[in-house]
Amino acid sequence: MAAAKAKQAEAELDEVPEEEEGEQPAAKPKRKLPSMKVMIIAAAASLLVVGGGGTGAYFFFGSSGHDKPVQPVAKPAIFVDLPDVLVNLSNAGTDRTQYLKVKIVLELPDAQLVPQIQPLMPRVMDAFQTYLRELRPTDLDGSAGLYRLKEELTRRVNAAVAPNRITAVLFKEIVIQ
Repeated sequence: MAAAKAKQAEAELDEVPEEEEGEQPAAKPKRKLPSMKVMIIAAAASLLVVGGGGTGAYFFFGSSGHDKPVQPVAKPAIFVDLPDVLVNLSNAGTDRTQYLKVKIVLELPDAQLVPQIQPLMPRVMDAFQTYLRELRPTDLDGSAGLYRLKEELTRRVNAAVAPNRITAVLFKEIVIQ
């Protein structure tokens, strides 16, 4: 049926209507359909462009979620509580004695370090006591003072438990009275 319609359309193009008197025949250009070879090449090229665009969009915007990278599992931190430390602060000739009470927690990178550090706790507590007794109340002013205290205690603990290392010294409570 489609072939019959195509032939009928072609026949209509070939027919020239009868001319009326005094008019010149209007020249109608004949439309020539492209060859079958050209049509196949054009269809293949358009499929290639559409397919390439779809594939590019798929890879650019991501796949359906099956190829998501695996997030590394963070190790849970290991914490070791230390006994409370209570020391009197060094005073510069004032009559009033001030005290510092600190609750400290050590953060360890691995749970296997706990049995290795436990026997060294008296050495750690001694390092804390001797350092904290030399502090003045002005050394603990503001967050910068507490940061310096935390860094110094971390350094001293790492020296006491060497060759092992802790991650950080954390304060649970600090009271200056």
